Amino acid sequence: MIGILTTLVSFVFVLSVVVTVHELGHFWAARACGVAIDRFSIGFGPALVSWRDRQGVEWRVAAIPLGGYVRFSGDDNAASVPDGADLAAMKREIAEREGEAAVGRYYHFKPVWQRAIIAAAGPVANFLLAIAILAVFLATIGEIRHPARVDGVASGSAAAEAGFRPGDVVVRADGRKIDTFADLGAYVSLRSRMPIDFTVERAGQTLHLTATPHLVEVKDEINGRMKVGQLGIQNRSQPYRYKAPAWRAPFEAAGEVWDLLKTITFYMGRLVTGQIPADQISGVIGIGHTTGAVAKASMEGAPDLPTMALRFFIGQMLLVATLSVSIGFMNLLPIPVLDGGHLLMYAYEAVARRPLKAEFQMAGFRAGLALILGFMLFAAWNDLQRYDVFKFIGGLFS
Repeated sequence: MIGILTTLVSFVFVLSVVVTVHELGHFWAARACGVAIDRFSIGFGPALVSWRDRQGVEWRVAAIPLGGYVRFSGDDNAASVPDGADLAAMKREIAEREGEAAVGRYYHFKPVWQRAIIAAAGPVANFLLAIAILAVFLATIGEIRHPARVDGVASGSAAAEAGFRPGDVVVRADGRKIDTFADLGAYVSLRSRMPIDFTVERAGQTLHLTATPHLVEVKDEINGRMKVGQLGIQNRSQPYRYKAPAWRAPFEAAGEVWDLLKTITFYMGRLVTGQIPADQISGVIGIGHTTGAVAKASMEGAPDLPTMALRFFIGQMLLVATLSVSIGFMNLLPIPVLDGGHLLMYAYEAVARRPLKAEFQMAGFRAGLALILGFMLFAAWNDLQRYDVFKFIGGLFS
């Protein structure tokens, strides 16, 4: 029962922080552009608490804590990009109700470049959140690192086939600098069945070894069953704690976020082209399981309640940083209903000098919504398989 409660609290906390910051990005950009805003809500459904600020914006905390939204005045069109006829009718209505001067305060009558900035501000806020979290932790508590040294080579592994030996230190992979064993593992895990050129230091000499990671299935408490690329090397080196100077921490954190974005892009490319199995896609169930597992792992062995609370907070905030980058990236995909879809429509409007027709917008909206729902169902199925839910249910009746 405690485990389920911890998972629920962790999941709500992580998702609420990521989505709230995303929506605040839209909100702050809209306010900077002078857009009239009706409401900012943390959560969905009926309001538990609400109040209005000096600009007349209703702030509310809603009953269902699974996200949030910002609603601009007059934003009733599902695709948020009305066509010419809708705009003309809306303009007349506003002018009659509030006067001609009020028209310029509405989102849909702002210049297209301002609307594009507002749409992009959500994902940008997610990236900035991740950079801020990582920078603070790099400068304060630091991170545990292991040198990228080979201390053992499994027989018959990709590393053995390539000629790796104990004592080798990997310094580059396909020309990319490798600083830690975690860097090496992250690079290899997404490149199963792909030849990788490793730059290795061995007894004072620099060698180049080409290895093709094997696709293997692994299982752990946090990620469940996953298929990843493996070299088959062990690392037993003494770990060390790395702390970045305060002035350099934001730059290193930005570099980590950029690397994560490149990793996600590379992974998506291999997924779309069928080079890696689609059953590795994870969704909301996977996020919920991961938040709970991270919370449990971070609190284990804590000597007292304050230490447990601190470890819980650190673990969850690091997860917030990772998830924030992923959600920011996904929202930039050019799919209607996502921010990237809005940016695509604004690009069309900037070139054509007019909004896309309403019927095309709604068709794109429906297609995008169907695509997202289909993706969520597919990801949920994968999560149920990954965490052996069906095996567990079957065992109850066997």
